[in-house]
Amino acid sequence: MFTEKDLQQIAARGLTTEAVERQIENFRRGFPFLKVVRAASPADGVAVVDERAADEAVARYDAAEGLAVVKFVPASGAATRMFKELFEFVNEGKRGKGIDTLTGNIGRFAFWPELRAVLPGDADDRTLVAAIVGEGLDYGRKPKGLVTFHAYPEGARKAVEEHLVEGAAYAAAGGVVRIHFTVSPEHRAGFEALLSEKVPLYEARFGVRYDISFSVQKPSTDTIAVNPDNTPFRQDDGSLLFRPAGHGALIENLNEIDADIVFIKNIDNVTTDAQRGPTVRYKKVLAGLLLGLQERAFAFLRALDAGEADLDEVAAFVERELCVKLPADRDAALLRAVLDRPIRLCGMVRNEGEPGGGPFWVANPDGTESLQIAESSQIAPDDMHLMKSATHFNPVDLVCGVRRADGSKFDLRQYTDPATGFISSKSSGGRELRAQELPGLWNGAMARWNTVFVDVPIATFSPVKVVQDLLRPQHQ
Repeated sequence: MFTEKDLQQIAARGLTTEAVERQIENFRRGFPFLKVVRAASPADGVAVVDERAADEAVARYDAAEGLAVVKFVPASGAATRMFKELFEFVNEGKRGKGIDTLTGNIGRFAFWPELRAVLPGDADDRTLVAAIVGEGLDYGRKPKGLVTFHAYPEGARKAVEEHLVEGAAYAAAGGVVRIHFTVSPEHRAGFEALLSEKVPLYEARFGVRYDISFSVQKPSTDTIAVNPDNTPFRQDDGSLLFRPAGHGALIENLNEIDADIVFIKNIDNVTTDAQRGPTVRYKKVLAGLLLGLQERAFAFLRALDAGEADLDEVAAFVERELCVKLPADRDAALLRAVLDRPIRLCGMVRNEGEPGGGPFWVANPDGTESLQIAESSQIAPDDMHLMKSATHFNPVDLVCGVRRADGSKFDLRQYTDPATGFISSKSSGGRELRAQELPGLWNGAMARWNTVFVDVPIATFSPVKVVQDLLRPQHQ
């Protein structure tokens, strides 16, 4: 199947022929659907924390000493979808309600002063829109992190700046705020230039020091593209085509973070200073709850290793607190295996029709049932009614504990589900192809973690999926 030149190309990416052959076999077989049992809901997998318990969790996190904390922000995505309707208007003349909303409210966008400075005085709507996505602001080729989101009296902020502000509010440890951004190689210089200018300003404002780091998606996580008949897709020069394997590949980047607690949040899910209170509070709530669960899990692990554990007490903790339903024949070995896993607490917001995956109970090969974040593409057609019954959905609001009881770090690559993934139809050079994505970072890439879902307010969720979302109250 592969030529000597192919083998050299595969090796140069850090891949093996066996790995590429497995990818091709995935195209042929397809990925199995998740064994979804039911949607998680309040009192059945989604914890609803009262104010007293929330206060206690915040206090536990605030009082913790010596924690290594990192805020991990996937920021590699381009803003293509955000400006899709604008491109259609400029390139094809298609004008819908979104363009009317944009042009009728242009002065309300935080980027308006920048845009006005590059517009000719007689600019019509098409010229205006073209200046947003093309020559002018050039947002059509920039990542979301470098788009101006919010206006303030002292000056507008881009999305990446709001993560600096957030980080100072809940991720400072010993006066240092560590933030890690995953970026595309072509945009890294843009992030570095902006942050080198802005970081000193926010350090002075908040009295902290920022430790900013970057990584890019590794070529070794790319997947081969195939033709519709599942043979390797070859480019005009005869070489194989490899494609980034989606955000699930970022488990490799996350695995290299050395920290006790990692906060994960998407680059576009930010709000303004005036409305940031619930976000900060519930980030600390999740972190405090995680610390409490870890403390008890570690104590049970030590008791099991010493042969002093009450197995019924351990099982009750696993089922009630870690949300893992155990089989009737559970034993000490299974309990230990369940306890000795990375743990994530995931904020879940009430379902108000926003797109995104949802919280579900899933049956596992070891006889347990556990909580998973599932996308619609992972659910069999016969089970789709379960997704419609979900009371909550996933806003990508995770707090992760990635250390073992002995202080060593988990190898997160050992806790993925390689049997999950996505196959989609794409094109290259006008030719149709099939592409494969790894299991999503908070889907299959964390499938074997202990997962706890917590109800959080909708005020903590303010994503910008299309540019008109910047007109929502959370961004004004």
